Amino acid sequence: MTASTTLCSQPDATTAFDDSRDYEHLEPSLAELAALGPTDRRRRVLRAQIVCRALPLADHIARRYAGRGADADDLVQVARVGLLYAIDRFDQARGPSFLAFAVPTIMGEVRRYFRDHTWALRVTRRAKDTRALLGPATEAFAQRHGRMPTDRELAIELAVDVAEVTQARLAANCYSAESLDVTIPDESGAEVPLTDRLGNDEHCYRLVEEAMVVRPLIAQLTARERRVLIWRYRDSMTQAQIADRLGVSQMQVSRILMRVLATLREDALGGASAPAGAPGRA
Repeated sequence: MTASTTLCSQPDATTAFDDSRDYEHLEPSLAELAALGPTDRRRRVLRAQIVCRALPLADHIARRYAGRGADADDLVQVARVGLLYAIDRFDQARGPSFLAFAVPTIMGEVRRYFRDHTWALRVTRRAKDTRALLGPATEAFAQRHGRMPTDRELAIELAVDVAEVTQARLAANCYSAESLDVTIPDESGAEVPLTDRLGNDEHCYRLVEEAMVVRPLIAQLTARERRVLIWRYRDSMTQAQIADRLGVSQMQVSRILMRVLATLREDALGGASAPAGAPGRA
């Protein structure tokens, strides 16, 4: 980076190419660079000029990842290293433009930096890698099915064990740590040490956790099963009232409730269930 830093110290050197179309003008220079031998004196100067002209791309990507627990200067340096890799590895004969090749190369380098250097506690590489896949896999599943996936469906999506998905979720809690010396506001607004609030019972936490687990499972029930659950547990209707509304016997309503509750309990606790995409129960 020494040669490129010298060249880029000139005024406006890193702001001359703000539009993505400007990076297309680098490709002739990259082709010229590829044609020069490793010992050619012109290679070092030309490479530094290309780096200088492409630095705004690396710096822009670094800024996109700012505010996530990593030092801003470190992110810039990592992104610029990724830019060097992109310049050295770019092969115009393979088809994609330099911009299409450089962006994922630089972003990959920045993501690896986050994976390897910004965790507060030691976490296995496997758990880190799986954690990084959870977000894209969740979005892809939600777009296809119109709902959030369960851990089991995510495991199928990623071709891993359910236990690995669970470990990856737990690993997310190790990404950053808060000092015990910090202060937080209490009910009156006064700042109190965090240690004074540790261990307080929050009865709502368990309800929230249970709701988060059960919500996607309920979404997989048939419309009839969901109606029975709503009438019984939200509207506090009796089984006899539900039976009258459905036009069935009270015993049938009881069986529906028992079957649905058993299925929800089994799925929530990690028991065997039908694979994702299986038809709903009658």
